[in-house]
Amino acid sequence: MNSITINGKTIVSSGDTIIVKNGKVISDGITIQDNLYGDVEITIDGDVGDIEASGSVTVNGNVKGSIDAMGNVTVSGNINGDVDCMGNIRINKNN
Repeated sequence: MNSITINGKTIVSSGDTIIVKNGKVISDGITIQDNLYGDVEITIDGDVGDIEASGSVTVNGNVKGSIDAMGNVTVSGNINGDVDCMGNIRINKNN
């Protein structure tokens, strides 16, 4: 179970794939938040599969897949896939 904080609001999700696009947050195909506006900042506490985001992403855990973000990306663990972002990438490995 992950907690996802989007623009200061925390949502608990058991999903492995997170998509934040067109004002919606989708976890494993299910919309868990909509009507997001402006700069979207996402923080995920826990491990996650793939992430696609229209803003910046912080993962306090491991990424089992890839990240595609329009902002900065910060990960505190391992990334097993690719990172494609419009901003900076920062990896803070816990090892």
